[in-house]
Amino acid sequence: MSKMRVIVSGAAGVIGRRVVAQLAQTQQNIRLHRDQPQLHITAIDKEDMTDLAGMSENPNSVRRPESASSSKRQASLITKKVDLQTADLPKLFSKADIVIHLASTATASTLDPVEAGRELLLFRRTLDALAEAEVPHLIVISSAMVYGARHDNPIPLTEDMPARPNLDFRWVMQKYSLEQLAQEWAQSSTLFFELSSERSRSVTILRPTAVVTEGQLGHLAAALQATRSKIRADGDPPAQYLHADDLAAAVTTAVYTRYNGILNVAPDGWIPPDQLAELEGPRARLRVPAMVVKVVNALRWRWRFAPTPPGVVAYTVHSWIIANDRLRELGWTPAYSNEEAWVVSHDPGRWESLTLSRRKILTAVAVGAVLTAGSIVAWIISWIKHHHKAQ
Repeated sequence: MSKMRVIVSGAAGVIGRRVVAQLAQTQQNIRLHRDQPQLHITAIDKEDMTDLAGMSENPNSVRRPESASSSKRQASLITKKVDLQTADLPKLFSKADIVIHLASTATASTLDPVEAGRELLLFRRTLDALAEAEVPHLIVISSAMVYGARHDNPIPLTEDMPARPNLDFRWVMQKYSLEQLAQEWAQSSTLFFELSSERSRSVTILRPTAVVTEGQLGHLAAALQATRSKIRADGDPPAQYLHADDLAAAVTTAVYTRYNGILNVAPDGWIPPDQLAELEGPRARLRVPAMVVKVVNALRWRWRFAPTPPGVVAYTVHSWIIANDRLRELGWTPAYSNEEAWVVSHDPGRWESLTLSRRKILTAVAVGAVLTAGSIVAWIISWIKHHHKAQ
């Protein structure tokens, strides 16, 4: 039986823990041949990972494989506390077949120029070490937002579409820069790779939509929801939500297939605007031009009132829906639909427990109450103006 040595950086994170757990728990996450390699996993992070082994044994903590046609093979797993900024990375990556780079210091709601520079330097250091250690395959996670939010975007976007990230969203531009560095690494050659016909560099770039977990929106999903609430820009694009377990399963698929290129990661289809409004429940929302929302978001962002960077506004106005056909062809199947991912990411409450017909009634009542209140306010203002003139 062949062996495959896999190193996962950022293993203590939300996605990293799920990736390690899925790989370590079973080697049946995707449909494989009987001669599938035996995995040897090294999980690295500068944070504590003492509970990682226990997590892989908890059936409720990871995505359950739907297909189990082959016999189970438990992968070996070791954990190491490592700081990628100071560690001897060439030695660490030595003899690795695949490195899954999940380490990140930036989110959509916290990124600043200092963090952006630090993350790029860390990634360049990692790529240099991969080249020196002669690692043949790299897996990185980007974002579907690099396609850009444009009025002329087709629905859905495929991997063949060019990346047109919105320049005013710093976090998206950061992801785009990481993609470019990874692709340059895969296309470049050292003497070793030029002389060897057996190994060559390749990279899997995963582009997920907004990611959620149980009872919690991811940083990107939270920013999108905050931007849509209260004061929002004109425009009602559809939405997609991806459960973190399904993103981890996509990483697992990339491990076994060593796919070289870009893979979109999203459930089948999308949530139409009216259905998303039903899910979110009745709430007062003031419609204004996108430029006004950008100004408001800039102020909220500057004073840290909400996780709403100004650049996210376009992604709540124009569509950036992605297709998952290419990933599905590799054997990946989402365990959660868009609607299911949304529901599990919110704390169960009275709204979610209501039937659809009951929700529609309450929505109509809420809208009627808002219109009535608006009419009363308008009448009062008119009466005051008329009374003032009479005097």
